[in-house]
Order: sequence, then structure tokens, then C-alpha cells
Amino acid sequence: MKQTILQTIERYSVIGIYRHEKPDPDALGSQGGMAALIQHNCPEKTVCTVGEDEPSLSFLAEMQGEEETLTASDSFLAVICDTANTDRIDGQRWKDADHVVKIDHHPEVEIYGQDSWVNTNASSTSEMIIDLFLSAREEKGWDMTTEAARLLYAGIVGDTGRFQFSNTTPQTLELAAEALRFSFDPTELFTRFYESDEKLVRLKGEVLQQFELSPEGVGVARLTKEMLERYDISINESSALVNSFSETKGLKAWVFFVEQDENYRVRLRSKGPAIHHIAAAHDGGGHPMASGAKAVDEQEVQAVIQELKEACRNYEA
Repeated sequence: MKQTILQTIERYSVIGIYRHEKPDPDALGSQGGMAALIQHNCPEKTVCTVGEDEPSLSFLAEMQGEEETLTASDSFLAVICDTANTDRIDGQRWKDADHVVKIDHHPEVEIYGQDSWVNTNASSTSEMIIDLFLSAREEKGWDMTTEAARLLYAGIVGDTGRFQFSNTTPQTLELAAEALRFSFDPTELFTRFYESDEKLVRLKGEVLQQFELSPEGVGVARLTKEMLERYDISINESSALVNSFSETKGLKAWVFFVEQDENYRVRLRSKGPAIHHIAAAHDGGGHPMASGAKAVDEQEVQAVIQELKEACRNYEA
């Protein structure tokens, strides 16, 4: 499939690189890294990165080019990174593409695209892009760039939790090492990822005081609109709190419910029990250990909590 994807890229002079909505470092890293690699090694091509900018990750990447450029051309290729299902793709005009390539490491939720490369053993889609680059280097003489290396390394760091999560494999470290051959500053990346504004630190203190831990090992925290407004924190910024009590003894899995205007954003995390099936049942998806979903009301909030408790009860380490 790697060879097929590279051949597809060669055929198109206009390429749009997409990723999922509400991007995390891997979404931005794989999208931006892929765009940087194509632009450097195929400078005659027009490459656009598509989606809403994420202010909290603006130090990592901002979108380049206009999506209108794609549909103004006679034909274009859409490469969609880190997105398991089409409902989560940030942007609409990929639907007008002559050809769609899917590159993803999430469990398969929806099969789409003429070319689909899904590797659930990879820590991140950024890891997969480095793997793709190595094939391109061997077969087509591609070069890595410092900017592509920085973005792809950041994506791996984000999805492995600084190489602490169980999805970190020997191949993950080998491919991350390929990026580290270039002269970006990884310490600066770590600092920017994990530093917090004072207002976020103070909200974290409130979360630590109020979260609940059930006998099954389920942690539950809520962020109300009033709390977010009081601390002047956006819903996206609040994602930095998702691991705020993760080191609690006896904790197996946890959930954050973030109140929005019409529903709740649900952030699920686990130390062992698989949770992605719970997310999928509530208009979401993700990884076995880290997923996201939505809850329309308090009844669905309680349903998520009960399903999480059941998963913890049935879990055998």
C-alpha cells in the first residue's frame, strides 16, 4: 500500500491534506509532515493543508493554502490523515476529489478512499508517515526536511504521551530516531506541549478537589460552562486537564464531561480496559486507551459512566 500511495501522489499536481476536526498533535503533525514532505520533494505540486486552525497548537502548525484551490483545479487528490470515519474529517471539499487516500492508525470505523492504509499497530499516524517517507527515500530518492521531522516527531510524542504509553513499540522509537537526526529542538516541543497558563493550573486545582473515584476504579470529572467561563478557558484548552488525576492509586479508567451549549463533550481515558467501543456507542471513536464521544443529556452521561464501570469490572490485567 505504501508503494501504491506514492504512485498516487505522483499522478496529481494538486493535493489537499486533511485530518480530523478538533486536531491533536498527531493530526496536525501527520497532516503538516506529509504536506512538507510532498512540497519539498515535489516542488512543482500545489499542496494545501485543510481544516480549522487550533490556537492552542499554533506553535506546531497552521493551515497553509485555501481549500478553494482544490476545487478550482481540474482534478485533485485528497490525502486524509488520522481520521477513522468521514464524519470527523475537517473540511468538505475532499468529497470532490478525484482520488482519496486514507492513512490512519485508529481501529477501522469506516472504510473509505480508493487507497486505504490502516495500521492499528502504529503508535500514531505520524509514525506511519515517517515509515512512508523511508519507502519514498529508498524508491524515489526523497529527502526529509527539518520542518517535516519536527512535525512528525511532535505527532509521535503527542500520541505516545512522551513515549510512556503502551503503544510505544521498538519501531516507534526507531522511526522517531529518524526524525531526531534533524536539528529542531525537542526540548522546546516538550515545553510548549506541557506548559500551562496560570488560569488552567487553577482550574486543575478545582478538578482535583471535585473528581469522583468509584469502587470499580472509574474516575469522573465534570467541567461546567460556568467553570470554563469563570476561568476564561475554552473547551479546546480544557483538554489539557484530561490527565490531571491520572496518577491516582486504584484508577483504571476515567472520563471528563465538558458542558457545551447543546451537549457534553466526553473525553475517555484508560490504563487497561478498552474504551473505544464505549465512545463508538456515543457518537465518537478513538483508541482502546484514549477516545472521545458526545452525550446529549444527563441520561446519556450516566449511561457512559455505567458502561465505563462495567468495562472496569470485567477487566483482567
